[in-house]
Amino acid sequence: MDRIDHLRIFLRIAASGSFAQAADQLGLPRATASLAMQQLERRLGARLLHRTTRKVSLTLDGEALLERAATLIADMDDLENQFKPTADAITGRLKVDVPSRIARRLIAPALQDFFDRYPGIDIDLGSTDRTIDLVQEGVDCALRMGTLVSSSLVARPLGAFELINCASPAYLAKYGTPSGPQDLADHRVVDYLSPSSGRAAPWEWIENGEACTMHPAGRVSANNAETYIACALAGLGLIQIPAFDVLEHLRTGELVEVMPNARPAQMAVNLVYPHRRHLSLRLQAFSHWLESLLSPHLAQSSK
Repeated sequence: MDRIDHLRIFLRIAASGSFAQAADQLGLPRATASLAMQQLERRLGARLLHRTTRKVSLTLDGEALLERAATLIADMDDLENQFKPTADAITGRLKVDVPSRIARRLIAPALQDFFDRYPGIDIDLGSTDRTIDLVQEGVDCALRMGTLVSSSLVARPLGAFELINCASPAYLAKYGTPSGPQDLADHRVVDYLSPSSGRAAPWEWIENGEACTMHPAGRVSANNAETYIACALAGLGLIQIPAFDVLEHLRTGELVEVMPNARPAQMAVNLVYPHRRHLSLRLQAFSHWLESLLSPHLAQSSK
């Protein structure tokens, strides 16, 4: 194990705050990670980490090393990769996180195409509807929907999804078809609960160029897209959903779009990753491939 390997381990420990978690993310025994840090501290002549039974934190010297080590590793990766001109020569493992529906419906079915193009890249595909801490969990990039909160992450805009209002034929037969938001007082919606905050998202639409919201009555709520759509299919209420997410149900008539002139604003789609001056070639390759994969499903005006 060389000095660069020691710095990689140091960066992972600094990000996760744990020897065990860092070792697990790097596929190393915990003892190897611990020995590497002892050797690095001995070589530098400085204590880099405060170690307790519960947590590992950076010393002042560790904080000073952190930024320079991250830059050095990024530069080393770029230096190595610039002599690898073909896709076959791009190697390594990427840990990515995407919303569960996009993972199941779009990415997983198409991954073989990515592997055919880049046989040297392996993918850890995480799928969750909650917002994760990329640095804490050692994730290289994540796909985020909607407005991004302020953070230290770098965002690459990919476009936006068109959102629609829809319901099942059974629901519409029972309650009638709303012609606009003014009719929602006589209807029921399925509430979507934010997986992170637990709060129900308001019903939204654009009117005269302005975003409007209200909270119609609902008897059921869901905190993931699969259940949310299932409730609509069961006739429990109206939902607002990305059009690509229910395209098959619209084609078969299981769901029907309503109030097409009162759609919500488009939902922004961003690929986010921890701040670095340079992106590895494998992350660049995945980013371009993902953008091409999502492009047919994005709103035309957002491209």
